[in-house]
Amino acid sequence: MSTPVPASEAGIDATAKARLIETNGIDIIEESERTAKPRDLFWPWFAANVSVFGMSYAAFVYGFGVSFGQAVFVALVGIVVSFLLCGIIAIAGKRGSVPTMVLSRAAFGVQGQKLPGVVSWLLSIGWETFLSIMAVMATATVFSALGWASGTPTKVIATLGIAALIVVASVLGYHTIMRLQSILTWITGAITVVYMALTLPRVNWSAVAGIPAGDIGSVIGALTMVMTGFGLGWINIAADWSRYQRRDASNAQIVLWNTLGGSVAPVILVVYGLLLAGSDPALVAGITGDPIGTLASILPLWVLIPFWLTAVLALVSGAVLGIYSSGLTLLSLGIAIPRPAAAAVDGVILTAGTIFVVFFAQDFLGPFQSFLLILGVPMAAWAGILIADITSRQRPYDEAALFDAAGRYGAIDWVSVGTLIGATVLGWGLVINQFAGDAAWANWQGYLLEPLGLGTRTVVDGVEQWQGTWPGANLGVLLALVLGFVVTWVGRRRTIARQEGRA
Repeated sequence: MSTPVPASEAGIDATAKARLIETNGIDIIEESERTAKPRDLFWPWFAANVSVFGMSYAAFVYGFGVSFGQAVFVALVGIVVSFLLCGIIAIAGKRGSVPTMVLSRAAFGVQGQKLPGVVSWLLSIGWETFLSIMAVMATATVFSALGWASGTPTKVIATLGIAALIVVASVLGYHTIMRLQSILTWITGAITVVYMALTLPRVNWSAVAGIPAGDIGSVIGALTMVMTGFGLGWINIAADWSRYQRRDASNAQIVLWNTLGGSVAPVILVVYGLLLAGSDPALVAGITGDPIGTLASILPLWVLIPFWLTAVLALVSGAVLGIYSSGLTLLSLGIAIPRPAAAAVDGVILTAGTIFVVFFAQDFLGPFQSFLLILGVPMAAWAGILIADITSRQRPYDEAALFDAAGRYGAIDWVSVGTLIGATVLGWGLVINQFAGDAAWANWQGYLLEPLGLGTRTVVDGVEQWQGTWPGANLGVLLALVLGFVVTWVGRRRTIARQEGRA
């Protein structure tokens, strides 16, 4: 692949920039365009994670059989640590001026990177489609509660309107998204505070305090789920938003603002959700089928419209980040089309996926979370590899070499590729499908648990079930993350030093 042409040589003029249409794809960002400050990273991450949907994670956490205190610990540690890892990867964006999946070529090789690139693209497509689906369902539920039309025509209009919002914003690109996110932050944050104020009387403190504690396996399982659902779900795009940072920006500040932006709202939302869900078992049951609709059901009618707008805008905000980055990932795989076209292609896939689930699928939350866990294992391994690669480097990337298979990063780094495959195979063997009844196609996982004496598998009425402390802990995600980091830290130090001309 040839070295990308700088934007200034590709016919980009001041008028185009004034329209806030980003024409950069995976090409190297010019120094004149790198004007962002570390604190600017707060806005996209906060806006994408301030959704009231975050409260629904409380029900999923309680599903592991943990107490309120254990659940709070899980939320604090899982959310903050997972976004801290995103912050570390964001450092690479400042150093390399290109998207995350291009920077990953330094660790995997220019061609070898396509393996985790495909996984990353699938994960992004899955997340953004899921958020779009939740926005459509929220629309139908709120309209039904208000006595308005909520049938097929409403869902069709909502699907097309929400998809259009997501696609248009992602096609416009970085500058438009950054401005929109800074505005959405205040709107969604304000209405979320109103929601909490209106529902606070529903909190039953004695019921929350009386929830029994779970064992260590339950705590680790809930922790893994939270990490995967929050920071690890975004980690494959973490450097996409930092590539416009100045080269002299502080690494510590980049990590700080990334972590704060991503974790502040979810921590508050999940902890408050734990209070609500712990007070009302019916709320927990409803959230598993219709998260946003169930949360809306406890509000007075007069606030449903602001709640609906906030919920939809927050979900759209998260989907915009996902589809923008999935377009960049598509380009990094060698698809030779302009960035706006790549975003549009992913937008078509998002719309088709939303239509299928909303109008034809019988259940999607269970299968989606099973899909998320399957992809979460290789993404955790990739994250460990890339974090070790980033923290081992002492010099900026050779940006041109990231596009040249004959350059210093080579075509394929077999150590990294082998580590990714090995950690994934081991990781899949130590996780189970939590939704065996709804997604039987994912029941092939967990093949190492019985041989290692960590659990016992049975089949009851055709549904897979596991007994023991450790099957539900989903240790494979954490193992893949740690193994990827350790093997890379030890096994590639000389390679990295040679790449940087230090050996």
